[in-house]
Amino acid sequence: MKEVNIALLGFGTVGTGVYELLIKNSDLIKERIGIKPVIKKILVKDLKKKREVEVDKNLLTTNVEEILKDPEISIVCELMGGIKPAKDYILKALQKGKEVVTANKAILAQHGDEIWEEARKRKRFFGFEASVGGGIPVIKTLKEALIGNNIKSIIGIINGTTNYILTRMLENNLNFKDALKSAQAKGYAEADPTLDIKGIDSAHKISILASLAFGFYIPVSKVYTEGIDQIDLMDLKFAKDFGYVVKLLAFALKRKEKIEIRVHPALIPENHVLTSVRLNYNALYITGDFVGDVLLYGLGAGKEPTASAVVSDIIDAIEYSYFGKKPFIKYPLTKNNNFFNIRPIEEVEFKYYFRFSAIDKPGVLSKISGILGKNNISIASVVQIGRQKKKGSVPVVMLTHETKEKNVIKALQEIDKLDVVTAPTKKFRIL
Repeated sequence: MKEVNIALLGFGTVGTGVYELLIKNSDLIKERIGIKPVIKKILVKDLKKKREVEVDKNLLTTNVEEILKDPEISIVCELMGGIKPAKDYILKALQKGKEVVTANKAILAQHGDEIWEEARKRKRFFGFEASVGGGIPVIKTLKEALIGNNIKSIIGIINGTTNYILTRMLENNLNFKDALKSAQAKGYAEADPTLDIKGIDSAHKISILASLAFGFYIPVSKVYTEGIDQIDLMDLKFAKDFGYVVKLLAFALKRKEKIEIRVHPALIPENHVLTSVRLNYNALYITGDFVGDVLLYGLGAGKEPTASAVVSDIIDAIEYSYFGKKPFIKYPLTKNNNFFNIRPIEEVEFKYYFRFSAIDKPGVLSKISGILGKNNISIASVVQIGRQKKKGSVPVVMLTHETKEKNVIKALQEIDKLDVVTAPTKKFRIL
């Protein structure tokens, strides 16, 4: 029986998922490709730790060198997460001539240039399907199925935690804090949810997708990023009244040879396909010049979907190593990066939603609209809610026509200094 030996670096949620999948389906995989994948070693921090799956203790090690120096181990799967020591282990495994698979989006978003260059130099397979979208095959779609297309845009909901929170807020009339607690209770949000709710996780993922789509490495530092932690239930309701749904979206767009890459909440028309993506599901809306629009949808995280993506890369690595199949993967260029092609957010034009908190007295609306007009911002519609109490501010909600972000920044800085405005203006861009 032909077998290939694999090592797992890390045995947490994803690692145990990969282990369970290979134990259950390794014979099925052998039927399909003629080689059976076998786990030979698993790197763990603590040999005595009680684990959720039963595993032969002889497979476990705390010494990574047992894996890196073992000539019988052909494929190394980095499933530890974080930057250190994972990055060092990936580079060393490539240098030792091993094929490498990872689910680590943060490493690629911050150090992809170094890792892709090492894989190219060593002529080794490096798979990262699980880094974006869990079980959704978006990486393979971009590098294989759509390889003949000039990718025009990628717009996606690529973080299940934030999508769950926004869904629960609107559908169950919850404030942000309570919706976050619900996500944590369900296991959809970490104890420290910062990476998700600040948009950083989505920024890591769109960095990888944009690098593949446009052919040069775009680190996460070049991604304009906003999260959902400042969103109020009031704004979700106002948006719905106007016929919109608020989602945290990731964008990678090519317009007139300039690239826009950003993550931020946006109002989406209720009839748009992405508005139906609820709870912890993800979706990516990709447009190519010949294929047109493609929608990928599914669970973007979790043990089993992510394990499915990792094993897909393992099989590609086997085909590369044992059958000499040259992968379609064309690593993004890592030198002479074309950062001058990235359009600053200040130069991008959007329609906007504004919610002003203003004292209810004559002349307030004219003051606000005057400043907007002075900055080339044209109002499309206005809603002003009457005062419920004798004292206090009222919300004034406006939708605008298209204008540049820099105009909005300048106008809101002036408006928020008015003595009739009682709180910073809430601002959302409209898809």
